[in-house]
Amino acid sequence: QVQLVESGGGLVQAGGSLRLSCGASGGSFTSYAMGWFRQVPGKEREFVARVTWSGSNKYYTDSVKGRFTISRDNAKNSVYLQMNSLKPEDTAVYYCAAGVLNSNRPTEYKYWGQGTQVTVSS
Repeated sequence: QVQLVESGGGLVQAGGSLRLSCGASGGSFTSYAMGWFRQVPGKEREFVARVTWSGSNKYYTDSVKGRFTISRDNAKNSVYLQMNSLKPEDTAVYYCAAGVLNSNRPTEYKYWGQGTQVTVSS
């Protein structure tokens, strides 16, 4: 059983930056692909970014390309999401997830954190 805990969310103005962190425990972190997802009320959980187990390959949804950067530090059992040039549209609860497969689909991820709120004001 893998436990994931996100942190780093908060309130920022448009154009600002936040760095989200996700710490993992209770499992073999390096065996999992890691992803970041976000969700707003009334909408489906949306893929944001993912990184393969080795950290060598990274993928992003189109709306965040060039602004967000995902990374992982396997020695620290952590994954990060650096978010720059934030927009109000980025406002959501952000979740980290661990999965067996390298996928953009939430259903392919087995473990989830509790989420951290990101609010971007105009």
